[in-house]
Amino acid sequence: MTQNIYDNPAFFEVYATLDRSIKGLDGAPEWAAMQTLLPELQGKSVVDLGCGYGWFCRYARDQGATKVLGLDVSVKMLEKAQEMTTGEGIAYRREDLEQLQLEPQSVDLFYSSLALHYLENIDALFATLHQALVPAGMLVFSAEHPIYTAPMQQGWLADQTGQKSWPVNHYQQEGERISNWFADGVKKQHRKLSSWINTLIARGFVIEKLDEWGPDAQQIAQNPALDEEKERPMIFLLAARKPLI
Repeated sequence: MTQNIYDNPAFFEVYATLDRSIKGLDGAPEWAAMQTLLPELQGKSVVDLGCGYGWFCRYARDQGATKVLGLDVSVKMLEKAQEMTTGEGIAYRREDLEQLQLEPQSVDLFYSSLALHYLENIDALFATLHQALVPAGMLVFSAEHPIYTAPMQQGWLADQTGQKSWPVNHYQQEGERISNWFADGVKKQHRKLSSWINTLIARGFVIEKLDEWGPDAQQIAQNPALDEEKERPMIFLLAARKPLI
């Protein structure tokens, strides 16, 4: 099973203090850019891969999606999502995305925010998503950027003037990276940007847009902690579509 770090009580407690946890979608600085990639949701079937607290599931329902499914490997995440969700139209289910199986041509949109870089076998997942999408259905996701995941030890370097640089050594060496983010031993997968894209293409997707996201001046002014993010892309956003034929 995919590592389930979010059920680590110490990790979950600290994760709950993030803006993403407290403010939901509006607490994610890349959310405005993600919205521009989304299709019309009215009347659609939507699946959130790694749904966390269920923020996007509730957004999709509010935008008129008629069937919303949130999947997560973490029991604690799913309990929180269920606690925060009222009304009908959303189902939550525990699922290891690397073992996911879904009915063919049953989904209009797969959405995922910062979850897929935890998965070792991304090829199998993309194959599953493609067969589960209706013709012209979409996959919209964000993941940690390969520039960010490349070094074996993640961290800024600074020269004598204080200018920060992010090392990209080991970029060509794909595979597991160990991050000490809120807890020791968090396992993530580094793969080149070309590998992400070519795997999607090999599984039949058409790439619609790639955004190597970074904050704009207004976001930095409102949240100075984002200033360093203009030095390198930490995440990327991608929209892909299943062809009509």
